[in-house]
Amino acid sequence: MQRIPLIYKTDSAELFERIRHLPHPAFLDSGAPLCQSGRYDILCADPVRHIRTKDCITTMTDRSGIQQKLAGKPLQALQQQLDLLTPEKGGNVDLPFVGGALGYFSYDLGRCIETLPRLAEDDTELAEMEVGLYLWAVIVDHQGKQSWLVSQPGITADETDSILALLTEQPSPASLDDPFRLESPFKSNMTQEQYKRRFKRIIDYIHAGDCYQVNLAQRFSSRYRGSTWQAYRRLRLHAPTPFSAYLTLTDGALLSLSPERFLQVQQLQVETRPIKGTSPRSADPQQDLLAAKALSESSKDQAENLMIVDLLRNDLGKNCAIGSVKVPALFQIESYANVHHLVTTITGKLKHANDALPLLEGCFPGGSITGAPKIRAMQIIEELEPHRRSAYCGSIGYISLNGNMDTSICIRTLVAKNGHLHCWAGGGIVADSTCDAEFQETLDKVNNLLPPLEHEFLQPET
Repeated sequence: MQRIPLIYKTDSAELFERIRHLPHPAFLDSGAPLCQSGRYDILCADPVRHIRTKDCITTMTDRSGIQQKLAGKPLQALQQQLDLLTPEKGGNVDLPFVGGALGYFSYDLGRCIETLPRLAEDDTELAEMEVGLYLWAVIVDHQGKQSWLVSQPGITADETDSILALLTEQPSPASLDDPFRLESPFKSNMTQEQYKRRFKRIIDYIHAGDCYQVNLAQRFSSRYRGSTWQAYRRLRLHAPTPFSAYLTLTDGALLSLSPERFLQVQQLQVETRPIKGTSPRSADPQQDLLAAKALSESSKDQAENLMIVDLLRNDLGKNCAIGSVKVPALFQIESYANVHHLVTTITGKLKHANDALPLLEGCFPGGSITGAPKIRAMQIIEELEPHRRSAYCGSIGYISLNGNMDTSICIRTLVAKNGHLHCWAGGGIVADSTCDAEFQETLDKVNNLLPPLEHEFLQPET
């Protein structure tokens, strides 16, 4: 593997500007240095293979444009293609990503894993999975203030020279893009009264013994035109988070400002960090501290969190060594620009070195955004939410050729498709939840995303 030092820049968006015209560009954005918990940014483009699943049928397209259908379930097909690459095994384990698979896995990929009803409207028609196999990437380490171009065998010297030239050239000004504009205010797919009826239905299901917790989300949508990259650049400054991402898709884009890790694998060590429990922040420092303290001590939020911890311990146990699954940190507070979150850390150790994708399949979608038990909660979500979740509550991340994996939960994520921009917000409902508080929590979660976009980009009525 080749590893070429680059000049470190604090703003990786400037580097992404230089490569985003290439096929299938991807930017995994740690939010650093504005987000203190962020460290590595990963930028790549021009994959040697592009893998896409639609209606549970997976196809692979190579650089020459030749397409073929792949056998097996989507993640199994991805594993087979990943195995065809020829990395230097075990090298550069200090880097998070040295080439490999990178992309998104939508919530609806769960339909290819489990049998679920088909009730909600699929108006975005987004692919269930879209992943590139990349042989080069730019890695930016904000903690060490270093950056590199890394490449695997298969990238020629001429290609390396071309990539280096792009990375050192001045990018085309963003002003040359079509200006981003919202053509309408964001509007929910359910009224507050409709939300209340769905909330009551979930409480009835809980009392009937169907489930313990269900995550109910509403979707906010607006028409838009122009460059979604401009919108993302605005949002990443306003809401820096450690698992942000901007992905250009075959027929759309994902703008993710997620604070939540789904699954990380490093040298067989597994970590998941579910978020369950949210409180809005206050501009008054004293009130803000009291809000965080109240959240950390809330018996309702702790119980909600613990239900998902138990679910994820079970999910990790499918692919982790017996006795290795632990909970080293329970009910910790993490604070972001607009909310405090209650977060728990669960760890384990993989049984086998090639089990990262089986781990992902065994845990997918993340329990923190379904409810418990998972399958019954997903059935209820399908019944009650008017539209499919698409990429929301799915995952964005990578499976590196050095054995590492890191994935997010796609909360605080916008899907740009067919001239519409969609953003979801939800929360876990349990027996002692109150409807007004749960509804307000969904608004709190997007109050640093949608209002700023409307303030800056809403097209005035003529």
